[in-house]
Amino acid sequence: MSGPDHLDADRLSAPGGQPVLVVDARTWRPPMVQIQALVIGADREGALPSIVADDFDLLLTTAANAPRPWVSLDARNADAQIARLADAVKANPLAATIGAQLLRLTASLPLADALLAESLAYSTLLGGNEFAHWRAKEDVADSGPTPAEPVAVEREGDDVTLILNDPANRNAMTANMRDALYEALANALDDPSKPQVTLRGAGRCFSTGGALAEFGTAKDLAEAHAVRLLHSCARALDALGERATVRLHGACIGSGIEVATAAHRRIAAPDAWFQLPELAMGLIPGAGGTATIARAIGRHRTCWMLLSGKRVGAALACEWGLVHAVEERP
Repeated sequence: MSGPDHLDADRLSAPGGQPVLVVDARTWRPPMVQIQALVIGADREGALPSIVADDFDLLLTTAANAPRPWVSLDARNADAQIARLADAVKANPLAATIGAQLLRLTASLPLADALLAESLAYSTLLGGNEFAHWRAKEDVADSGPTPAEPVAVEREGDDVTLILNDPANRNAMTANMRDALYEALANALDDPSKPQVTLRGAGRCFSTGGALAEFGTAKDLAEAHAVRLLHSCARALDALGERATVRLHGACIGSGIEVATAAHRRIAAPDAWFQLPELAMGLIPGAGGTATIARAIGRHRTCWMLLSGKRVGAALACEWGLVHAVEERP
């Protein structure tokens, strides 16, 4: 690519109509002017060329078991996989490019600042047309009654267990559950005995993420941002440091993995799988995932999870560092 000038660079953006660039990872050199387009670097030969990782938002290779920050593709249909990722950007270009910019920005920020930036971006997208389009076409049913105790607390000596306690709704993260979990984590942080804390989910899975019926119901997006930060379970879980362990099983979707990844010890059952589905809704992760997951697996692989929406199994999650171990449920 010959270097665009500042005005020509406008087209390399969501408003300019070209929100994604798929480039040869071997030869790509970023332009001298800043662009908003999401840059996917492809290594179709599987050669794992020497690159400057910061020049890309996502790095794809046909080499098997490629090291970080690369994501390995099946060489038999690599072009089709790359095309699907580019199409995902084009389907929701503002959410995709804002997500990529956020991942770049927050990679060098302290966690609290990264969570602040994510929340601002998330509230912005909640007010955008891409999310409104998804909301208008989706028939989102109410998940039904929720338990009076959405987070159960058990204590034995200096060991506290917090249990997401709505198995009938697959532990969907309602506002009530989020607030109850934050309160329980805050109590553990304030407890002078400094208990060990284990977080797990009741029923068939850890959590399927945010309760869809609540998406888009906030009337004041500025206030929603403020509340999201005040009751950030990811921030509270991170503050527990080495005292916090999360045990994951079954579906861990959206906020169901975003919050959990803030724990300093993460153990997955063999049946656990992980997914970030927000882009298809015209959104990005909003429970801390662009900060917590990126710190665990790197921003490039986090970008792949965001764009692809694919499930990541327990074995790959452990290989990448999303979880620390795979163990049978106790």
